[in-house]
Amino acid sequence: MYQPNTQPTHDLMLRETASQTAGPFVHIGLALAAAGNPERDEEIWNEMAKPGAEGERIQIVGTVIDGNGDLVRDAFLEAWQADPEGHYQANYDLQKPFNGFGRTATTFDHGSEWSLITLKPGAVIHPNGTPMAPHINLSIFARGINIHLQTRLYFDDEMEANRTCPVLSRLESDNRRQTLIAKREEGGEMVRYRFDIRLQGPGETVFFDF
Repeated sequence: MYQPNTQPTHDLMLRETASQTAGPFVHIGLALAAAGNPERDEEIWNEMAKPGAEGERIQIVGTVIDGNGDLVRDAFLEAWQADPEGHYQANYDLQKPFNGFGRTATTFDHGSEWSLITLKPGAVIHPNGTPMAPHINLSIFARGINIHLQTRLYFDDEMEANRTCPVLSRLESDNRRQTLIAKREEGGEMVRYRFDIRLQGPGETVFFDF
C-alpha cells in the first residue's frame, strides 16, 4: 500500500543546483549573428536607437581584455540605460525607435570589438535625491566567469556631472574612476565613445555588486 511521505518539508535537505560558466554557448541562443547562425525575424541586438530616435544618437565601441592582457573574443554583453530624459522604459518593443535595453558581443572578426548604437542617456535621480551622471549599465558574460560581472559606463564629456555623481564620487581613487569613463573619439558619422573592459590585472575595471 502506498504511504505518502509525511516528513516535514523543512527537514528535507535539498542539494544546491550546480552552477557553470556561460561558456561559448550563450552566443548560440542570444547572439545568433556572432555565432554564425541565421538571425530571427526580431532580434534584441546592438542597435538600441534607430535613425530618427529623439536625442543624441551615439556609438559605443570597446573590447574585453582578460588578466593576461589578451582579447576575450567571445564575450557577451547586455546594456540597460535611461532615455535622454533620465527615465527607464517599462516596456520593450522592437518597433519603437529607441529601447533602453540591448545586447552585443565580441567576435573573432573586426578586432574583437563589441559595439552599441544608442542615445546619450540623461541623468537619473539617485534614491538620495541627487542626480547621477549619465551612464549605461553593462553586464558581462564569458567563459570562465561563474557569475556575470556588472559595471557602469560614464562619459568623459560629462565632467561636472561625473564629479558630483553620488555613485562615481564614492570611488576615492581617480585611477579607479577612470576605468568607468568612456573616451570620446572624433570622426565618423556620429559621436563615438570607446570603453574597453579589463576583467583582471592592471587597470581592472570597477565592477559592482548590485
